[in-house]
Parts: sequence; C-alpha cells; structure tokens
Amino acid sequence: MPETNVFDAIVVGSGISGGWAAKELTEKGLKVIMLERGRDIPHGTGYTNANKDPWEFPHRGGRTQQMINDYPVLKRDYPLNETNLDYWVKDSESPYTEIKRFDWFRGYHVGGRSLMWGRQSYRWAEEDFEANAKDGFGVDWPIRYRDLAPWYDYVEKFAGISGSKEGLKILPDGQFMPAMEMNCVEKDVAARLKAHYKGERTMIIGRVANITQPLPGRTNCQYRNKCWLGCPFGAYFSTQSSTLPAATKTGNLTLRPFSIVTKVLYDKDTKKATGVEVLDAETNKTVEYRAKIVFLNASTLNSTWILMNSATDIWPEGLGSSSNALGRFLMDHHLGVGAGGTVEGYEDKYYFGRRANGIYIPRFRNINGEKRDYVRGFGYQGAGSRQGWSRNVAELSIGAELKDALTEPGQWSMGMGGFGEILPYAENRVTLDKTKKDKWGLNVLAIDCELKDNEKKMRKDMVADAIEMLEAAGVKNVRAREGDGTPGRGIHEMGTARMGLDPKTSVLNKWNQVWDAKNVFVTDGAAMTSASCVNPSLTYMALTARAVDYAVSELKKGNL
Repeated sequence: MPETNVFDAIVVGSGISGGWAAKELTEKGLKVIMLERGRDIPHGTGYTNANKDPWEFPHRGGRTQQMINDYPVLKRDYPLNETNLDYWVKDSESPYTEIKRFDWFRGYHVGGRSLMWGRQSYRWAEEDFEANAKDGFGVDWPIRYRDLAPWYDYVEKFAGISGSKEGLKILPDGQFMPAMEMNCVEKDVAARLKAHYKGERTMIIGRVANITQPLPGRTNCQYRNKCWLGCPFGAYFSTQSSTLPAATKTGNLTLRPFSIVTKVLYDKDTKKATGVEVLDAETNKTVEYRAKIVFLNASTLNSTWILMNSATDIWPEGLGSSSNALGRFLMDHHLGVGAGGTVEGYEDKYYFGRRANGIYIPRFRNINGEKRDYVRGFGYQGAGSRQGWSRNVAELSIGAELKDALTEPGQWSMGMGGFGEILPYAENRVTLDKTKKDKWGLNVLAIDCELKDNEKKMRKDMVADAIEMLEAAGVKNVRAREGDGTPGRGIHEMGTARMGLDPKTSVLNKWNQVWDAKNVFVTDGAAMTSASCVNPSLTYMALTARAVDYAVSELKKGNL
C-alpha cells in the first residue's frame, strides 16, 4: 500500500460530529484523513446563494413541478426549494426502501447537515440518561450527565452557543454567550405563562449555535436568517466555519471529498480494524486507507450502513452485529403538532432584523412526580411574529391602496410546535435491501419505523397543552395544528448502533467503541441509546470530543 494511504486516524463523514473528530484528533497530533462522500463546499466562496435576495431566484425561492418530480422524498416538507437545492441529496441517485414511510432528508457534501441544521443546542438532563433504566424501555445508558458535563462545557465554548441561564434541572445551563432577545409579544407571553403556572412551565429564548459575540475567524450573527444558505460571516457553528479551519491549521489533516466509504476492513486475528475501503464517487475506482483508529461519523443511518456492509465470515450481518442490536432501535423526534393564534395590543410595536432563533418551552410532563398515560415527554419551539408585506389583504387586490396597506405590518401571531420523544423499539429498524442499488451499484437501506401508542398518546397532550398555554397567555383565535408526525421529519435520526453496558445488548461501549472492534468508534446519532426530547447535535459534539480524548489516550498506552 502506498505510504500516502496510511494515516494515524480515519474520520468518515464531515458533518457536525465528523468535523469535531477531525479537529480533536489533529490537535492531539495525529495525522488524519477525513473522507466525505460528496463534493467540497469551501467556506464563504462555496455559499453561492448566501447573499442573494428573494427576487434574484427565478421562482422567488419556491419549488417547480420539475423539482417536485425529481425529489419525491424531499418534496414532503420544507427542504425542497430552489435556494439551497444542491445541498440536499438527489433521491434518484441515493434511493432507499420504505417498508413504512420514513422521511429521510440528507446532505452529502463537506460539512454535511452542519450547513443546514436548525442550530438549536440543548444539553441533556440527568433525567434523560436515567430514563431507560427507570421505565424499562431500551437498555440503560452506560454514562450519566456528570460524565458528559465537562465535555458539554468544552464544546459549547468552542462552538459558541447563545442562551440564557435559567437554573432548570430538566434543561441544564451551559457556557453561553449573551442570549438573543425575545420580542415584545414573546416577553408578554412568557411572563403570563410564568404567572399562570407559578413557574412550573417556562418559556425562554432558544439556545442556539449562532454567536452573539465574535470568535476568532468568525463574526457575530447579522440577523439575516439565511443560515441554511451557508454563512459567509461564520456566525453559526458549522464544520466549515469552525472545526475544519481548526483541523486544517494543525497541518495534520487531509480532506478527501467524493469518497464513499463502503466498509471497515477488519483483521480477525487482532480483532481490530485495519482501515476502510473507499469507492471514488467520480471514477468508481476502489482504494483502501489504513489507520490505527477509525471514527465513523457518516450520520446515523449511513454509519450503520457501513457497519452492516462490513460483513465478514465472523459476523455475517456486519461489524458490530454480535448483539443483534445493529440496525435496531431507530428513533427521531415526532413533531407537526402544536397550536397558534393572534395577539392583540401591540400594533405600535415591531422588531429589528431577522432573528435566526425562536423560543423554547422545556419539558414539563412526567417530571417532579407527575405521571401521564405515557412515558417521557416533549418540549416546544416557536416564535411570536408579525405579518409583513407578503400577506394577503382581502379587501384589496391591486393598485395604490394595496401598496399603501402593505407598507404597514400586519397582525401579530404566536405559535408553538411540539418536539416529542420516540422510545427505542427493537422493531423500528434498518436493514440492507439487497434487491435495490444506488447510482454507484451499492445496496441501499430499507427502513421500517413507525410511531406507537406511547407517542400517539403524547401527541394528544402536545396539542392540548399548546392550546391551553396560548389561551392562558391571552392569545386569541387559537387553533390546533395536527400533522402526521412521520418519523424522519425531525431530521434527528438516532439509534441503530447504540451505546450500552453489555456487549450482548449494544453495539458500542461507554466510550463509543464498537465492542467487536475496539479501534472503531461511532460518535454520531447512531450511538444514541434513547432520544430525549431536545435537539441532539450538542450531545453528538460532546460525545465525540470525549471519545477522541479516550481513543488517543488508549493509543498512546498501546491498547489500540
């Protein structure tokens, strides 16, 4: 093998967790190759639409019939639009099999979905790590909040999380930059909720990975709310703005785009991985890379696909399949339910800029001794806003009067949508579909996942509680929103290669090591043992930094 194909460590994937793995490994002195299956998008220059105004897009940012035909999965929700269409996977090139409907929205390029994520960044609570053991769903987490707390501190300081300290046990405080400000309607609703529920329900400004103070190489948020086009200011955390520059600065990183990792190479004598096999996405040629450590960060389902595709005569179902947990316990957050209404009395008030953030209402169900007819809980995200020039004025259809009317802002509204926890069910799983192949001739995943009774019962509360809170806060014309809650819609895929205490029931140990190959680590969403109800990306960051610290320590001791 050429010397140029040998490294100290391999990182598969360049999204949120892959970027962190590359940063931490290179800063600790290891020579690292980061393999990304898609194209490169250079920071700044690669964000071709970031500075465009709506009228500069041929269809004002909307979708065309051709796009709807070409993207049968993406069309199911908001990602299908012309402003950043090239950030999303082409369904025709990378299909998958839906045994039951699962909306899988992916981004195959350098940075992955770190360029398009919602940036809401919350720590898990102690309750989240203990839940499986308490109620018997899933296996016990092999770690607790105290194990991850210092790593939350570490990644928050580097990533830049703006937020307010609230002293809530169910939503631990972190290392925050100054919080963004709630607008006048949100402040009013928050105060009314606090008074009505005597502090038992709290509405706060979202904790978001948009910086409100400059960091080295990054300018604070400009309130443009164009984050998902890529930010030339580096104002939100992404691989391009943050971890990739840090890793590149060390001189220890090699980035190779258009590199589809098809399998982990395994030596049954040493019981360790020797490297990975790569299919060049442009030439279709195969190449191998060798390393002492492999980090799988290809995103939840793709990391599991790689493990499954790494089958040997020892484990016919894939590397990490000895427990029969590989591919199982797929989770997401179920959403699409909530409520909204109109707010009166603030006709002389408006807000400045386009805040790339909203409000958050932390979980209040099934805690502090309360018991519902379901387990776990949910939180809400939402915002107060005022209609702008694009609204319809029913009495006017054309002419000067219409233009004059639209120079004045319209009605205030307040809305909130629930994010609920899905339990880890063994039958919610992915498998290899050996009858269907993608553009590159590789077998695709088959996904079999659905909401069950626990989630359906929870959704009733998610609607009823939203209505109750808005009405208690004086919001008028409150209406429920009841979507279908299709799994995948939250774009928070978790599980399928879970952590655990026992190699008989889990794929990974407490350090994110594959039980069956101790020099292979999985630190993206695949590792999650349960889902909580808060956005998971900050936890991926903390798990990754922690696992790298352990891996390098073990490598230096000669244990890997």
